[in-house]
Amino acid sequence: MALTCIRKISGKIVPVPGANMDTDRIIPARFLKCITFDELAGRMFYDERFEANGVSKGHPIDAPQYAGATIIIGGENFGCGSSREHAPQAILRSGIRAIIAESFAEIFFGNSSGTGLPCVCASANDLAEIRRQITQRPETMWTLDLETMQLSNGEKIYPLHMPEEPRKAFLQGRWDSVAELLEHKDAVQEKAGLLPCPHAVR
Repeated sequence: MALTCIRKISGKIVPVPGANMDTDRIIPARFLKCITFDELAGRMFYDERFEANGVSKGHPIDAPQYAGATIIIGGENFGCGSSREHAPQAILRSGIRAIIAESFAEIFFGNSSGTGLPCVCASANDLAEIRRQITQRPETMWTLDLETMQLSNGEKIYPLHMPEEPRKAFLQGRWDSVAELLEHKDAVQEKAGLLPCPHAVR
């Protein structure tokens, strides 16, 4: 069950304003009772987007000009707070394929990487310029390239960065550790057979 190599993500960018976007804001705790992660589709940033009665607050995610966006641009320390895997799962299953921010909380970054959701960083100045561009021309199509670590809109290129190990894992299709174990089940069983059994009679 080889995983898909993730090299490029293309599409529109939607802004998610504010620094320190914590995981409880990304996916409120009441949605964690789901049986499968598929049930989280459309729930990302729910309380940021809707009043208690379901009326829209006019969040950019729901703005017509950003409809179908595949990339989020966030602020500093994106994904801080509790270590809930549901946060990147909710984002991914809502149609987002990558996040660009100034920095990420470490656990959120790890959970996202293992989910197949690349989290890449850009400078504060570049992020501010990108936000201005998507506000003025929200229909612009962007390409996030993990091989060159660049973001391009066809007119200008912005440098990106992320740790080398997760970058290679995306490029080589090694981003899901569980899938890797299942793919190499025979080798795992062979290794397990060489280990001493803790219940063996001595």
